[in-house]
Amino acid sequence: MKAEEMLGLALALATCFTAAHAQQTVSPTRGELLYNNHCIECHSTQMHWRERRQARDWTTLLGQVQRWQATAGLQWSDADVAEVARHLNSTIYRFAPPSRTQQLGSKGGDAVATAAPGHITERKIP
Repeated sequence: MKAEEMLGLALALATCFTAAHAQQTVSPTRGELLYNNHCIECHSTQMHWRERRQARDWTTLLGQVQRWQATAGLQWSDADVAEVARHLNSTIYRFAPPSRTQQLGSKGGDAVATAAPGHITERKIP
């Protein structure tokens, strides 16, 4: 193979690699953006790993996000609270989120997290 052919092949491979790498870049989620813009100033990763952390499961994580956004006067919607909780759960906590059945209501004594504007609570399903 001639030097010119090898150079052409190398350039073609480099172009393919660069294009593939650019397509793999993932945009941040809404929850990540909200957290990075409003929370990370005070809440470093250490805050979430500390022994006395308040979030112990999915429901308490939602409650803590709701609590702190209200304390900061952010006026987030329930969807924003859920997005930030999902971001924290996927990157730090790894709690089992409520199943789709629990979110819609199920039979039995399962607990379900419900959200009213500005107020997330837990109730027992009859």
